[in-house]
Amino acid sequence: MEHIKGVEFTVLDKGTIEIVDWMGEDSDIVKAARISTGASTKSVTEDERLIDYLIEHQHTSPFEMCEIKLKLCMPIFIARQWMRHRMASINEYSGRYSEMKDEFYVPTEFRKQSQINHQGSEGGFDKESNKKFSKSVEAFSEDTFSLYHHLLEEGVSREMSRIVLPLSTYTSFFWKIDLHNLLKFLKLRMDPTAQEEIRVYADKIWDIVKIWVPITSKAFENHQLMSMTFSKEEVEFLKKVLQKTPEYETLVNQSDLKKRWKTKFLDLVK
Repeated sequence: MEHIKGVEFTVLDKGTIEIVDWMGEDSDIVKAARISTGASTKSVTEDERLIDYLIEHQHTSPFEMCEIKLKLCMPIFIARQWMRHRMASINEYSGRYSEMKDEFYVPTEFRKQSQINHQGSEGGFDKESNKKFSKSVEAFSEDTFSLYHHLLEEGVSREMSRIVLPLSTYTSFFWKIDLHNLLKFLKLRMDPTAQEEIRVYADKIWDIVKIWVPITSKAFENHQLMSMTFSKEEVEFLKKVLQKTPEYETLVNQSDLKKRWKTKFLDLVK
């Protein structure tokens, strides 16, 4: 990790992720887990087995012994999603004390509104439409920043002038979080259903985590990131599938089941 400390990783068009500092590594997780027995770190193989066990059975407190502090730069609309995860220490750039930078996010590809997921998107537009939308967003953002600077020049306070700025404006903040809560964050925000603009940040942080705690990352990927959980109803359905019960075909062809479970596992069992 030392060789990438202070390095800025580029995300989106103007966003960045910088590793400011960190504390702990895989061996510290092992030591924390073994404190009750007084045993020191054993062989690497045994350490891997222990971390794998902790992740599999969700014994989370040892992972809180590791922390990382990042400096993040992202559009405000992403930052507001980010800060809904209330398990980290945050200190953000203030538009009351300082003038906002003329930096805003302009997408190059636009997505259509999903007809199934009312908070998400799907599909896209042709090249000409994307180009037209990008120009419109850029022109609007430039106009709002022109108004922002005009208000400042007229003597309007920074805290009031900033109200005209769009959600695409870039903000920056320090984010300090322990590994347990970071993994929870990544599981949610790396999911394919997460908004793409926040997912690219989560994907880059996951690359950093794999360098920082490789043993933990391997276990997390195996037991949580690439795994599935099933409800009681889903378990009963899978039993019928595996036993090839008479009502199996009827169940598989029910439209409500297709809609609810297709993206999860229905295609795997057909």
